Order: sequence, then C-alpha cells, then structure tokens
Amino acid sequence: MDYLSEIQAYKVRQASPSPGRTALLVIDMQRYFEGMARPILKNIMGLIDACRTAGIKITFTRHGHHNPKQDGGMLARWWGDLIIYGTDEWELIKELSPKSDEPIIDKTRYSAFYGTNLDEWLHQNAVEDLIITGVLTNCCCETTARDAFVRDYRVFFVADGTATINDELHLASLKNLVFGFAHVVDANSLCGWAMSSSHPSRNHQ
Repeated sequence: MDYLSEIQAYKVRQASPSPGRTALLVIDMQRYFEGMARPILKNIMGLIDACRTAGIKITFTRHGHHNPKQDGGMLARWWGDLIIYGTDEWELIKELSPKSDEPIIDKTRYSAFYGTNLDEWLHQNAVEDLIITGVLTNCCCETTARDAFVRDYRVFFVADGTATINDELHLASLKNLVFGFAHVVDANSLCGWAMSSSHPSRNHQ
C-alpha cells in the first residue's frame, strides 16, 4: 500500500528534521515481534546506517517485564501474554547491533517515555526532533509519538519504517498522527535528508 497517498488528505504540513537537533528512535524491534518487524527491517537498517554516517543520535527501546504481576499493570490485564525480561524473545533482532554510544532503553509500557530516562537523554543531547520507527505502529510507536508531541518534540513518524498486525490498523494510526501529532514521512526521504551535504554533522566529520 502507498501509505503516503492514502493519508494525503490529512498531510497538510510539510517539514524536515532540524540538522543537529534530531534523534532516531527505534522502538521494540525485538524477536518477540520479528514476524511484523522483519518486513520493515531493511528500511530501518537503511535509516540507522544513514544516521550513523551523518552523526545523528540513535537510541533503541526494548520492552520487557521482570514480574508481570508487579510491573505488568494494565498491559498484563489486557494482553495476558507479556515479554519477559532476559528471554530470547526479549532480545533485539540480531541485525540491529546497537553501538556503545547508542543506548538501549528498557521499558514496561507502550510509551517509551513512561518510567524511563528517554526524556532526560533527549534533553542532554539537545534533541528537538524525533524520528520514530519500529513496532507496533498503533501501540508503542503511536503512544510514544503522542507522548513526544505533548512534551513539545516535533515528531517524524516513518510510514514504511513502522508496522503492526495489518494495514487497516497501520493506516488508521498514520491518519490520526498526521492529523494531530506528527509529520508522516517515508524512509527513503529521511535517508536522503540525513545524507545530504548540508547536514552539519556530516560536514564536520
């Protein structure tokens, strides 16, 4: 599906991330979600490579529970089946291989901001714009995008760098986000922006 065409009626704002003020957030690309994550992995790896080359900050999230009865909350009541911290399913998909300066933020709720130091890390790195990729579009990715928006970050949500269980739910999230919370963009355009000669981080390497 051409997602950008499908949301065109709501895509009334145009913008690009701010050079030197942007971070890439890769949400929950874990083995537990590998069936959904695998189709978008190539696009996400392309973005990671472009951001690394351009000197753009990158961080990853990893969802997992030590004891669902104690730290599962409503998620445990809603789903029953949760990712257990430290298991094989909890691990990131092997291709991602975060570097030592790319933090992995462990979380227990949909939002990557809830109960984590993500907001602090973004402020420490003078980040104002957040590129969001990963899974699931309509759960952790959308909730994090909305949370970022209300914290006054400008959000760039990657239509072909996020995924969920079907196109109907994916498209519904994209429409809601582009209407009120985020610039919905494609991975190729963001790679082109990251690799552009005008990017200050690239010029000073």
